[in-house]
Amino acid sequence: MNINWYPGHMKKTRESIQKNLKMIDIVFELLDARIPYSSQNPVIESLVGGKPRIILLNKSDLADANANRQWQDHYKNLGISSILLNSLSGKGVDDLVTEARRVMDEKRVNNARKGIINQPIRAMILGIPNVGKSTLINSLAGRRSAKTGNRPGITKTNQWIKTKGGIELLDTPGILWPKFEDEQVGINLAFTGAIKDEILDTETLALKLVEKLMIVKSQALIDRYNIEMSKDCEPLEAMEAIAAKRGCLLKWGTFDYEKVSRIILDEFRRGMMGKITLEYPKRGE
Repeated sequence: MNINWYPGHMKKTRESIQKNLKMIDIVFELLDARIPYSSQNPVIESLVGGKPRIILLNKSDLADANANRQWQDHYKNLGISSILLNSLSGKGVDDLVTEARRVMDEKRVNNARKGIINQPIRAMILGIPNVGKSTLINSLAGRRSAKTGNRPGITKTNQWIKTKGGIELLDTPGILWPKFEDEQVGINLAFTGAIKDEILDTETLALKLVEKLMIVKSQALIDRYNIEMSKDCEPLEAMEAIAAKRGCLLKWGTFDYEKVSRIILDEFRRGMMGKITLEYPKRGE
């Protein structure tokens, strides 16, 4: 399943990030806690250079708690701060403010020696489309400052926003990269809705999601859809069992694969199958 998506505005976003970095003290990199590897844009590290960076594992409420701890340990071993977030509820936002101020303590002390006090921390928030940047900004600001939506790529222009804790945020549109070297990265992004469904074969995507879930948490499918799965059950069999349970049938008893595919993708994305993480830190990294 070949997935590539790199609209022209993303090239402009990358150029804008490079241009605005000189005004930034710290970078907040927002990842999807269910797929931290796949949702981490490989070009961001080279873009931000030596700027201090905090990893924000958003949608952590949808991810497996044990996996969240493993990812935080992983970033700690790399010397990178990380925060578990639920941008919808605001959980973790205060921890982010505290950590950002801690990371910037040395600079604030140096500024105070120069007579510069009460200077805001200027942060840039980066992440792929539909990872929750606008929702996080609204939580930080305590008001509806940034437009939000359930479609990737709704943020179109840069905007400065004053938030709690003396932090000023520069929001940027979500940025993907030109080519997915690992096909599974593109598929994982599609699973979580980071790539527009309009350009995807949703039936194949849903089948691949069922296949993935049968590996990482098959019980989630069994419990959610009240189906039985033998050890040698094929993904298509499981998908058809779900279709039967949900009444996704056409004339003459044939399965409505399009309808059941939408159900499976939507319910996974909304966390209705339980707390699921699709990828874990690799040993030795």
